[in-house]
Amino acid sequence: MPRETTFIHLTDLHIGTADDDHLHSDTTETLHQVLDLVSTVTPKPQFVIASGDLTNRGDAESFRRLKEIMDAKLDVPVIYALGNHDTRPGFYEGMGVETTDPNAPYDHDTVLDGIHIITIDSSTPGLIGGTIDPEQFEWLAAALDRNPGLPKLIVVHHPPALGEAADATHWRTIHFPQSERFRELLKGRNIIGILSGHIHHDRVSVWHGIPVVVGTGQHAATDILRTDILRMVRGASFGIGTIRPSGLTMAFVPLPSDRAELNTYPLEMLLARAMPVTAA
Repeated sequence: MPRETTFIHLTDLHIGTADDDHLHSDTTETLHQVLDLVSTVTPKPQFVIASGDLTNRGDAESFRRLKEIMDAKLDVPVIYALGNHDTRPGFYEGMGVETTDPNAPYDHDTVLDGIHIITIDSSTPGLIGGTIDPEQFEWLAAALDRNPGLPKLIVVHHPPALGEAADATHWRTIHFPQSERFRELLKGRNIIGILSGHIHHDRVSVWHGIPVVVGTGQHAATDILRTDILRMVRGASFGIGTIRPSGLTMAFVPLPSDRAELNTYPLEMLLARAMPVTAA
């Protein structure tokens, strides 16, 4: 019988301090609850993916606290990606990752349990939306050429833009022209899935034949029934992934929630911190 690979998808952990008035929920306690549930998953996961917004402020101390929790509760490899709430210098310092340039994107790849996992840093200092720089595309092209016989799983905090043109709420995605370049680069590369976060609700799309899985994460949930504002409510989930020869399956495990309102944001504010649609 062909081997199956089980893994866990976490995202938007937003680890911060209790006095952070922009946090609105106890994300440290939520992470403990989630990791306790992860310890009960059978078969035991081979690895864990945390797809960005690891911290709420991007400070090194929050990254240190995150690493302490993950190291204490997990005995499998963890793949980290950076999101718009993270900072690169804070990540490198707090997580103890060696680098010659603390402002460099955290792009990396590895092979775990026969799966080639490629992680792209879509964070952009000062912006909510996602970008991928030309140098990152060069790195990605080289990474995709490695391990040609293995299925590839892509990890990137911002999901790609799904439509044929930039969406009105384009701060939710990788900048549209770069999403298109991303699509061309991934074409025909045996990509079994893309794992993302950022939009704070569970969503599965098929994007040009590639499954794109987004998780609610461990911070708060987006009320997707409201489109006039960004309304955040109490809620969290994590994903259990299974990779078979037939492809990728994702199951979502929601934490019990009353979905009480935590905060709201006007769309105008979010759009003001997104890259203009016309920019390349």
